[in-house]
Amino acid sequence: MKTRPPDFEIHGHTIKPGQRKRFEIPVAKLPTQTTASLPVEVIHGKTAGNVLWLSAAIHGDELNGIEVIRRVVDQISAKTLRGTIVAVPIVNVFGFLQHTRYLPDRRDLNRSFPGSKRGSLAGRLARLFMDEIVSPATHGIDLHTGSLGRTNLPQIRADLDNAETRRCARAFGAPLTLHAKERSGSLRAAASQKGRPVLLFEGGSVHRFEEEVIRAGTRGVLGVMAAIDMIAQPLEEPGDSEIYRRSKWARARKSGLFRSSVQLGDRVEKGQKLGLVADVFGREGVHVKASATGMVIGLALRPLVNQGDALINIAFEPEPGQQLPAQEAGDRLELP
Repeated sequence: MKTRPPDFEIHGHTIKPGQRKRFEIPVAKLPTQTTASLPVEVIHGKTAGNVLWLSAAIHGDELNGIEVIRRVVDQISAKTLRGTIVAVPIVNVFGFLQHTRYLPDRRDLNRSFPGSKRGSLAGRLARLFMDEIVSPATHGIDLHTGSLGRTNLPQIRADLDNAETRRCARAFGAPLTLHAKERSGSLRAAASQKGRPVLLFEGGSVHRFEEEVIRAGTRGVLGVMAAIDMIAQPLEEPGDSEIYRRSKWARARKSGLFRSSVQLGDRVEKGQKLGLVADVFGREGVHVKASATGMVIGLALRPLVNQGDALINIAFEPEPGQQLPAQEAGDRLELP
């Protein structure tokens, strides 16, 4: 027997079963006294079920997730939905307006959770998001891209040691799934501490819409919604996802111009030559070599590099019994 849910309440707004509503949650005033607000759309199904939040642009220059959310909500009917979707396509509205990853004071919002009502702008925005969006949710999907000057293979990063999170990651069906413990200060860590299974989707690069990434993200979100019984199984089945437990960046051993010989998704062997860093004539070069056998999941886009720059990210599965050192800051799954 289908159960009719109660009205959904959020920030003074009431959404009845079978309805959808768009509104804004005020965050703070700009110096011009114009109010900056979070755009929100709630789709409240006629049948009780899970509450899924979708978020994008926590880093204001990461745009692919915005289009993923638009396409997902456009395909959902409140009359047939089981449960509730809370969609927030632009979380960092300040960075979005300035075409930057950060907030006006250069703080990273995804290092500011769970936040504080009396803290910095980042802390206040993080606390607002936790209180209004995360608290009523049962599951979450946070959509990202590579950072400035880098691009990522479409992938899911999640704590695969959590059974429900692992089930959702499998349903997403990204080309690659990477086991990743939560990073302190991130939305994923703060929500996980409240018991919410969270997937972090990474794909593409900043400042643009990339069709292949957007399609992978849209297909994946719908796959998760089917897996947690919010919608019927979508027509496009999720693909098989390769699972890895670790990733590491191959770095430039000298400064110069980087010429890559691999692409996202390529499989590489330990010691394989991945590219060359050389002078403008291609001379006095030093090869960039794979430090492990695995898959290329991230690439630097800028040819001009300095010694030590991260160039190629390789996901790999540690050999049985292999002792691995703690990852460097630049090798962490969610880059600073």
